[in-house]
Amino acid sequence: MAKRKLANIHLLEGPHNRFTELFFGFRVLNEFLKGFRKLHFVGPCISIFGGARFKTDSKTYQRAKAMGSRVSEMGFTVLTGGGPGIMQAANEGAKAVGGKSVGVNIELPFEQKPNPFLDVWVDIRYFFVRKVLLFKYSFGFIVFPGGFGTLDEMFEALTLIQTQKVPNFPVVLIDTEYWSPLKNLIETFKDKGSISPEDTQLLLITDDFDEALEFIKSKVDKMPRKTSRFKRLWWLGE
Repeated sequence: MAKRKLANIHLLEGPHNRFTELFFGFRVLNEFLKGFRKLHFVGPCISIFGGARFKTDSKTYQRAKAMGSRVSEMGFTVLTGGGPGIMQAANEGAKAVGGKSVGVNIELPFEQKPNPFLDVWVDIRYFFVRKVLLFKYSFGFIVFPGGFGTLDEMFEALTLIQTQKVPNFPVVLIDTEYWSPLKNLIETFKDKGSISPEDTQLLLITDDFDEALEFIKSKVDKMPRKTSRFKRLWWLGE
């Protein structure tokens, strides 16, 4: 794993020789193709984001587990970052009700491993590739409390929606107390003119699962359908 860590640092050192840059391009392409092949048949997904540090006996973990079950019961695949904490909770909730559970796990220097509640997962080296895969296969995002990584994924989604690079996906933040400072910050953005007033409507902050899931359903019903399912091809090992 140390070599992988050095490889990511090497990426940020600026220009390298042309063969090194070409090799990096092929390596990124390989990461995407690996993800596309693994996730091709996972079905319509809702991504559930959240911190990796929540323990199984915490209230937040148990609520994320319950949400994973509720999302599965709506007919969606639960898609997460594949690791511990909130990610594991959501995957565990999906498995508990017989739903499909999928993860896009990131390879880290401290050996983050896929959680044990995944039906399908893919290990990815680069965070930017991981985010593309989470967005590509999702119809909406549910965000539980988390840290830098959770905020990174959430704001990436909101930026893509705001700039109309993707459809108007539903984004729901669970836990009004936890997200209260963020809500105030977004109001400051609006008051200072950093965002448009309508941008505050891009997300819902709530404690109510019924409200959250109704918000998701209302948005998904208005979205264009993603490409229909494909048949498996035996000669590709599918």
